[in-house]
Amino acid sequence: MGVEENPKLPKSVLRHLEPGENVLFAIKKKISLEKPKWLLVTDRRIIYLDEKVLGRYDLRAIPYQKLEQVLVKLGIMSSEFIIQGEENITLKLGWMNKEEARKAINTIKDALNAIAIEPVSIDVNKGLTSETWVLKKPREFVTRTMPTYQPAQAQVQEEKEDPLEKLKKLKELYDTGVISQEEYEEKRKKLLEEI
Repeated sequence: MGVEENPKLPKSVLRHLEPGENVLFAIKKKISLEKPKWLLVTDRRIIYLDEKVLGRYDLRAIPYQKLEQVLVKLGIMSSEFIIQGEENITLKLGWMNKEEARKAINTIKDALNAIAIEPVSIDVNKGLTSETWVLKKPREFVTRTMPTYQPAQAQVQEEKEDPLEKLKKLKELYDTGVISQEEYEEKRKKLLEEI
């Protein structure tokens, strides 16, 4: 059967999506005679679904706030996609091809950047026969109050925002208790230097 991009989502996933949660990327893979396996990237979390026979399934979800690292190892014959979260949560997927893995990690990066104050980066190490991609969440992961996904083009415009506007938003985060006084003072000093 192979992999289908943007396939119709199974009822088991739809049942677990939160109100207003958007699926940004979905991969479905049928391995031999088993029921399909899914990796879904939403604007709030990463979901892994392993469908079983007779309507049974295993579903694991890692919200972005609990995500620590995404590691992709791409070799000539196989790939390994490892998602690590807090509380010793680890998802290992060995069934994605190179292009799917690249799309998935870039979608995760874009979704994190849409809700993170600090930008997320990806480290890529390309060798002769292999490639390794590592996405690490910033140490101090502070999110905006309402997670919303924005395409990369909208993020570029946001980065060029006026420092005074950024100061106002930073003050709002401090006033609502999202960030501590130390974080507020540190970021405020950096923004004042931009003016």
